[in-house]
Amino acid sequence: MAPLPGRGLAKGLAVTLRTMTRRSVTAQYPEVQPELPPRTRGVIGLLEENCTVCMLCARECPDWCIYIDSHKETLPAVDPNARARTRNVLDRFAIDFSLCMYCGICIEVCPFDALFWSPEFEYAETDILELTHERDRLREWMWTVPAPPALDPAAEEPKEIAAARKSADKLAAAAAAAAAAENAEEQQDT
Repeated sequence: MAPLPGRGLAKGLAVTLRTMTRRSVTAQYPEVQPELPPRTRGVIGLLEENCTVCMLCARECPDWCIYIDSHKETLPAVDPNARARTRNVLDRFAIDFSLCMYCGICIEVCPFDALFWSPEFEYAETDILELTHERDRLREWMWTVPAPPALDPAAEEPKEIAAARKSADKLAAAAAAAAAAENAEEQQDT
């Protein structure tokens, strides 16, 4: 049997009429904040205390949108026989969000956990030159970073923790054996 002419048109009109009769759902964005997924990529937050100015984030950035300036500071020796140490001090840490493509490479390569994804997304500016945000603004966004999700209770223990627990148990067993031997010696002496 051949399809009826105009059947596709009738189906399309039926879909249109069905959607026309439904109430529209409009998100009232400025007044009501949207419910964001837990792993939302908004902006990058900086935890200054963890930054050692290793420059890995700036070197690995494909857009070269991270600007870091630092200077070396000499720390006096703690022990009279020791030598003085030098350390890098962060002077400037800025990210140009007009260039950033939000790939997250800088966050992944940071060995000291100084960079984090923040779900903050309201940072529009009227001038593109103002999209370069300095470390003070990045620090403010750090406090909006959500806590990491809870560990799965059914997951197996990480190998590092298992190895640490095993060595701690060995040390505790050796200490207990030494204490037992010491007690046995004291009892023999008396």
